[in-house]
Amino acid sequence: MSYRQVIAIILPLFVDQAFIIGLGMLNTAMISSSGMAAVSAVSMVDSLNVFILNVFVAVATGGTVVVAQYKGSGNEAQVSRAAAQSVSTVTLLAVTVSVLMLVFHDPILRLLFGGAEQAVFDNARIYIIGVCATASFAAVMEAVCGVLRGVADTRASLMLSMVMNLSYVLLNLVFITLLRLGVTGMVISLLLSRGLGMIVSLVYLLRFNHTLHFCFRDMLHLDLFLLKKILFIGIPFAAEQMFFNGGKLLTQTFIVQLGTTSMTINAICNSLTQMFQIGSNALSLAVVTVVGQCMGRKDVPDARRFIRAFIGLSFFSFVAEALLLLPLFPLLVRLFSPPAQIVGTIFTIVLMTGLSQPVLWSIGFITPSALRAAGDSKFTSVVSLLSMWLFRVVLGYLLGIVFGFGIIGVWVAMIAEWGVRGAIFLLRFKGEKWYKHQLIED
Repeated sequence: MSYRQVIAIILPLFVDQAFIIGLGMLNTAMISSSGMAAVSAVSMVDSLNVFILNVFVAVATGGTVVVAQYKGSGNEAQVSRAAAQSVSTVTLLAVTVSVLMLVFHDPILRLLFGGAEQAVFDNARIYIIGVCATASFAAVMEAVCGVLRGVADTRASLMLSMVMNLSYVLLNLVFITLLRLGVTGMVISLLLSRGLGMIVSLVYLLRFNHTLHFCFRDMLHLDLFLLKKILFIGIPFAAEQMFFNGGKLLTQTFIVQLGTTSMTINAICNSLTQMFQIGSNALSLAVVTVVGQCMGRKDVPDARRFIRAFIGLSFFSFVAEALLLLPLFPLLVRLFSPPAQIVGTIFTIVLMTGLSQPVLWSIGFITPSALRAAGDSKFTSVVSLLSMWLFRVVLGYLLGIVFGFGIIGVWVAMIAEWGVRGAIFLLRFKGEKWYKHQLIED
């Protein structure tokens, strides 16, 4: 695989991440106009929203890896079948989870965020119903984008993502900014935009894509051979995402104890720091396709070369984005209309995160994505789970609650966890066990 081909994979993903994160920040800014209770509620439920979606994305990633390895080996018939099995598996999982979440949404909210103020809780109840009702729509689109990334058709996945995310922002402008419907308006926008995204992605896959040769009939036929390979990657990654994001949810309950002000600081900091991750998020997605195809050709030296290159690119991406965004902090923070007394805390968190991301995030997240693409899914999942719960959760509770450092202590624990997981994954990458897995047949 040439660097020109790799750049062709990365660029659409970079634009995609820029739109997703930038538009997400605009959505948070828009809901901020409805008051601190609204933005705190959306922030609370969004942590649950991420939890649900990442489970679907994890299973879809199993499809991406299998499709990429079959593509690298030149087996076009299995590429098509694996794509169909990935979409059908994610769809069935999403419908099941969505129904369960809708039925039990109230006890889940009370269990996780029962200590929140009543106004925050009421807004959260409205938003979680919308998230659960539309989760399966988003899951179908994620599955489609996953198989498209597997064959390096990242331009198409970009266009599908833009359809959903741009429509979401435009609808929020209407329902939140113009009609002043607050969280209810956000739910309406979510329903319409995710429904549109699902329809457009399926139509594209069935009628306009000529790379995958996707057949709807293959979706209705359960292929246990391919399903086992997809779930070999997908289940450990899904378990990792459940426990990893479960740890994030538990951390969110610490922040609820700190009050609505800390919840608002956390929501704004999440939106701002994600701006630094645009390039690296794109690289984390692209490395799965690149390494997956290298391993399909059994070209381990090429895979090693690209993994090192991706970590280096991630480092420089973080540095460039920090140099661009930190001077713009006063302008960016005004989008959220925060009380003046919390701006200093927001800047402290954004600064320390921006300084630590180039090395710690790059190694801690690019490397496991690459190892997973080679089939090393169990190791990456176990390490991610242990580092999350032993460092981010336990240390976050100690620093934030026990020792009284508040919201800053919670973020320091998160940064420390990046360093721990990164060191372990780097040692794994230097060894040989990560590429010894045989995911597809010769």
